Amino acid sequence: MDPVWLPPNAPLWFPPVDEADDDGLVAVGGDLSPQRILLAYERGIFPWYEEGLPPLWWSPDPRTVLTAESLHVSRSLARTIRSGRFTVSLDRAFGDVIRGCREGREDATWLFGDMVEAYERLHRMGDAHSVEVWEGTRLVGGLYGVQRGALFAAESMFHRATDASKVAVVAAVRSFFAAGVQVFDVQMTTDHLLSMGAVEWSRAVYVRAVAGAVSRPVGLSVRLGSD
Repeated sequence: MDPVWLPPNAPLWFPPVDEADDDGLVAVGGDLSPQRILLAYERGIFPWYEEGLPPLWWSPDPRTVLTAESLHVSRSLARTIRSGRFTVSLDRAFGDVIRGCREGREDATWLFGDMVEAYERLHRMGDAHSVEVWEGTRLVGGLYGVQRGALFAAESMFHRATDASKVAVVAAVRSFFAAGVQVFDVQMTTDHLLSMGAVEWSRAVYVRAVAGAVSRPVGLSVRLGSD
């Protein structure tokens, strides 16, 4: 099917995700208002496009997630966590994390000014969060994403020290599931995520899980356990 065109300032609406094209593109156009972005996540959709294009809204099939049971921590990563080399925090440096996710990466073309501003706006509203990894006082890694109730949709991660992004993932998955998160979305499969235990769900399974999760209130916290 052809994706639906959303005019600028169109009503807050998305077509059903099962009407996406073969690549998972659901709709084109609209805007990056907080209300539209949050509605997208609640429907199993996320924005991803390059500067100069209209917003593109995606719901790929299958969808990649991390679960508390599937998370894989290698022996070397476990040793790093136990060493105390890194500490983690929540929402201490959101702007630095999202900008860190685009530095030195040719594939981060979606993190241009409008997208950064949109997610920083969501952060100020309390709907987007960052996990920071510190080596002393230096920010060496992290991730950020959007929360809707018991859904956490991770958007991107970065590292400036070996294993720092993996430490962020481990801290987030363990802490967020302990807090009550039911779906930890990582969007699409990569070798990096597979090595950490990412699994694929069909879009139908994912959308059903999200529908049940978004109305459940969850207060996030983060810690770096040694177990």
